Amino acid sequence: MDMPVAPPPSDGPEPVLLCRDAATGEHLGEVAIMGPKEVDAAVARARQAQVAWGETSFRERRAVLRDLLRRILADQESIARAACRDSGKTPVDAAMGEVFPVCEKLRYTIASGERDLRPSPRRSGFLLHKSARVEYSPLGVVGVIAPWNFPFHNLLCPLIPALFAGNAVVTKVSELATWSSLGYLGLIREVLRGRGHDPELVQVVTGYGETGQALIRSGVETIFFTGSPENGRRVMATAAESLTPVILELGGKDPMIVCDDASLDQAADAAMLGVFTACGQMCVGAERIYVFDSVYDEFIARVCGRVEALRQGPPLRGEFDVGAMTMPRQIEIIQRLVDDAVAKGARLLTGGKRNEGLPEGSYYEPTILVDVDHRMRITQEEQFGPVMVIVRVQDEEEAITLANDCPYGLGSSIFTRDRRRADRIAARLQTGMAVVNDYGLAYMMQDLPFGGVKISGVGKINGREGLRACCNAKAVVRDRIPVRKGIAVYPVRAATEPLISETIRVIYSRGPVAKVRAAGRAAKALYALARGRKRERR
Repeated sequence: MDMPVAPPPSDGPEPVLLCRDAATGEHLGEVAIMGPKEVDAAVARARQAQVAWGETSFRERRAVLRDLLRRILADQESIARAACRDSGKTPVDAAMGEVFPVCEKLRYTIASGERDLRPSPRRSGFLLHKSARVEYSPLGVVGVIAPWNFPFHNLLCPLIPALFAGNAVVTKVSELATWSSLGYLGLIREVLRGRGHDPELVQVVTGYGETGQALIRSGVETIFFTGSPENGRRVMATAAESLTPVILELGGKDPMIVCDDASLDQAADAAMLGVFTACGQMCVGAERIYVFDSVYDEFIARVCGRVEALRQGPPLRGEFDVGAMTMPRQIEIIQRLVDDAVAKGARLLTGGKRNEGLPEGSYYEPTILVDVDHRMRITQEEQFGPVMVIVRVQDEEEAITLANDCPYGLGSSIFTRDRRRADRIAARLQTGMAVVNDYGLAYMMQDLPFGGVKISGVGKINGREGLRACCNAKAVVRDRIPVRKGIAVYPVRAATEPLISETIRVIYSRGPVAKVRAAGRAAKALYALARGRKRERR
């Protein structure tokens, strides 16, 4: 895949955003900042293209997704490296966190999307002469406001179910991920064009928060937003102006519980993955690790050697384990949280500061903080960085209590050899997901819904829940047995209310005697109504 330099701004005085390589600071290009007029025009183009796309068959939509998957497989190295330049992550992190989940999303949707969106029969209750079903029809234009941490993944993963459901998609990409996103947009449009579909079906709008606000106000049918709780509240407030539905994925501060019977090597490897993948810039990052007292020192010894061996540097200029921070100001946030913890008694075993040996980009050293407790802000505020936070707990009860003592509730991990203990802990954790003896796999299982509780978000993505969130779920009722003559309720007569009351008793009374008696009274009321109507006709 060719990744061209971002196009220069058009001739005119409008401001531009600068695209840079997060690891080296290299200038990649400039892109115009879009205002409400440009955003509305993009939505209008997408809406026009959606008319024909919404009429396509599931078979054709699968064919488009298959072509897209083939293209991604052929170009995965260049896709990953483009993500590295915008985000600062390593090629391994890009392969795991960008390409892998997108391919799995495509595989799942190709295999199961039609099943999930096929009209669904429902029970008609006491109305036995009627049949009922739910049909899933396209919404129209789906708006996406994507974050910066996984440029390819954040563009494609909301787009795949939205397209398969028959919608057009307009995505406001992060100002920190614009360069790669424009290249990815070209890839998607080439696939659409190759199968004879209007490439305007997919749009990318560029700019800052004002551009995202314009997208919310543009008339799109729904908004998928991923970002911070603070920005999520702003999105919801703006969407409330027009009652535009929103699905909000607002980050996490996931707990990992390491019990006294856990495989410590397995838990240590999972902690490394959960803390240092993408430099910790993940909503499902393992930001709090609760370790039982009896294995606390041994667990720390195992992770220390692993962390101290990590190599950090510009990911495309050598072989490194940890790359750069995408957002330079995040280093200041991490530093304040680390300093607060140390001031309140936490011990810093390694790292704990900006990597001054790498001046070209924004690097924070891989860090371990131990003896952390819940007086410290780092247990409550999302740090989004390469800091392993370890808390000593005495037992299962304390681990659960502290894990739940946090405003976030996205994912969680539990390490134990005891299945009953695992189920017991998982049931009590206030999170949207729980994974036993592994880290982060719930997202890779695309049949599962993904989403959190508390301030971690509203709504679900992935699985049938995510596909159906891109649809209007329409209830349809029709005849099973034609009944051409109804019961005339209006005008109301003396027997009308008794008929309705006794009918309710027939349906909901317990026991055959009560039902038979009510049926007799209902029959009398119905007979009285019929006689009254005959007299009125005379």
